[in-house]
Amino acid sequence: MSEFTVYPAIDIRGGKCVRLLQGDYDKETVYGDSPYEMARSFSDKGAVWVHMVDLDGAKKGQPVNHEEVIRAARELDCKIQVGGGIRNRDNVKTYLDAGVDRVILGSAAISDPDFVKAMLEEFGGNRIAIGIDARDGFVATHGWLETSEVKAEDLGVRLAEFGAETFIMTDISRDGMLSGPNVEAIASLARVTGKEVIASGGVSEMADLTELKANCNDGVAGAIVGKAIYTDRIQVEEALKEVQGPC
Repeated sequence: MSEFTVYPAIDIRGGKCVRLLQGDYDKETVYGDSPYEMARSFSDKGAVWVHMVDLDGAKKGQPVNHEEVIRAARELDCKIQVGGGIRNRDNVKTYLDAGVDRVILGSAAISDPDFVKAMLEEFGGNRIAIGIDARDGFVATHGWLETSEVKAEDLGVRLAEFGAETFIMTDISRDGMLSGPNVEAIASLARVTGKEVIASGGVSEMADLTELKANCNDGVAGAIVGKAIYTDRIQVEEALKEVQGPC
């Protein structure tokens, strides 16, 4: 039976918990001094998964804030998925060997598809998630600083053929805007790939989570929630109780 999962999100920059507006590094709000403590608070509230992103790593092209992520993976009861700057096998293996449950590959899906294919073959589609960040239907790369000429759905189909089982789709125009997720695009990606898609960007209220879960049987398998939690528009405990669980 399919499940819908709520992923509280922690974006890390300069060792702190932050949120960016539409991925703009100049539009940052700091919400906490310790990513580990934030992850622990989500775990204590019952989160099964916590989503962590190394923003410095995404910009630099290699992990920067990995120690906070690894500490959370080793010490907390929840599962951790992480993205940001993971561009080679050593990055992937270091995280997975340290106890991280799922590693997210994003820009590499465009810049180095052979690497992504190799990682899927070696570690499996359940431990390697593919982050597809889209702007107007096209894939954005390198911390959202560039937009490619590759359509998000075309990339998804290709990577599903490589063995991808889980996609994380972010509509950049919605991210941090509290304007609601692009449910149509997320559900469409799930249908064309036949794989699970986790929604990211734009979730602003419980109704958004309910709408996404309504597409659970099509493959919409969860939602990453960031700013709405930090601004108290969504309570983690309520989301876990009301929305998380079987379709």
